[in-house]
Amino acid sequence: MILNINDVSKAYSGLVVVDKVSIRLDDGEMIGVIGPNGAGKSTLFSLVTGFLEANDGDVVLDGRSIGRQSAAERARHGMVRTFQVPREFANMTVRENLMAAAPRQSGENLINAFFRPRLVAAQEKEIGARVDETIAFLKLERVADSLAGQLSGGQKKLLELGRALMTGARVILLDEPFAGVNPVLIEELSSKIRELNARGIGFLIIEHDLGALSRLVSKLYVMDRGRLIASGTPQEVLADPLVREAYIGGGLA
Repeated sequence: MILNINDVSKAYSGLVVVDKVSIRLDDGEMIGVIGPNGAGKSTLFSLVTGFLEANDGDVVLDGRSIGRQSAAERARHGMVRTFQVPREFANMTVRENLMAAAPRQSGENLINAFFRPRLVAAQEKEIGARVDETIAFLKLERVADSLAGQLSGGQKKLLELGRALMTGARVILLDEPFAGVNPVLIEELSSKIRELNARGIGFLIIEHDLGALSRLVSKLYVMDRGRLIASGTPQEVLADPLVREAYIGGGLA
């Protein structure tokens, strides 16, 4: 699956927050997006995944323009995102959160619920098996039946990744997956992302932990004040004078 972000722009009352940004994510690739706070990175993700409507530009997935589709429609085509602050259903268990993320559940249709109970039961069994596999893969067995609101920051990030997997996504946009996560869980989460990437899932990742991100991705794009100012391998980008200037006071060592 190939994702092309073509000259995407967004402005509010004349203030341009994303300015003609173009990024290409090839099949099974992992790319990082970095930049100082306020650079427009999260807004870009919202534009790409349909949570915000772009003023200009287009998003193309596998040759199909999806730039005018809703977030739900884009998810059905295989592209989803996570958020800086996890959006779990706090009063549902980890298992229930994962089950809720599975798309196209026949039990959501009242006609099926009343007149096709066997169909509903068979699908629920299949979804339950996928949930068990996802819990095992993410090593969340110990908290599988705990309320999601009681999880640690790192466990919530794993749950966010799990919910993305339950949709069947082939392209996942991760917004600061390591924020608020302890170093041990960062390595665990990184390992899971690598395993999923090896299965063919592509990742576009925003992250402020440049060390952890650079160990994951093959290419970095740098945003500053809504624009792309650099791209290349992590080594090339982090040595770029323009990038270092953009990060002055922002923690680039």
